[in-house]
Amino acid sequence: MSHYLPLLFALCTVSMWGVYGVFLHKGQVLMKDPENGRYKAFLVVGFAYFVIAVLGPALLLLFKKGGFAMEGPGITWSFIAGAVGAIGAFCVLLAFGSIPKGESPGTWVPVIMAVIFAGAPIVNAFVSIYQHRHELGPIHPLFVVGLLMAAAGTALVAWKKPKAKVSHSPAPPAVEAPLDSSN
Repeated sequence: MSHYLPLLFALCTVSMWGVYGVFLHKGQVLMKDPENGRYKAFLVVGFAYFVIAVLGPALLLLFKKGGFAMEGPGITWSFIAGAVGAIGAFCVLLAFGSIPKGESPGTWVPVIMAVIFAGAPIVNAFVSIYQHRHELGPIHPLFVVGLLMAAAGTALVAWKKPKAKVSHSPAPPAVEAPLDSSN
């Protein structure tokens, strides 16, 4: 069973990150502040990160008696990782905030998230391969096909995104003011 734990945790991440964009957009909209709602939502996201990503590991380190001594390069790269993650999360909100006026977020949120979640693994593949180029053998052609399929899938999602419903019903009749019967 331990052989499958990496995949189990990866699927857990997929499920959490799969709803991230939908929940983030909903939080932004429910702030009821079209101008600043995305910043307020991001502030709350930051608080959630603090609770889960700062207090959680701190408690685990205390519980496991792991200590808090850390190496400089590890701190630097971990901070860079956190910074690029936070910048990426902020860019998700900026993407949501740039949905054209009058267009349904329901048509754009899936496209934005598909671009992110298909594009990020492609970027990750190139950076990881470059970083570990001296340890790796030749790249299998099907690996490249997989990357191309991810890119093609994202393009299809963007090209054939859901359309908002268009009402073809006639305009509702005008409501007339009630007659004043007191005359």
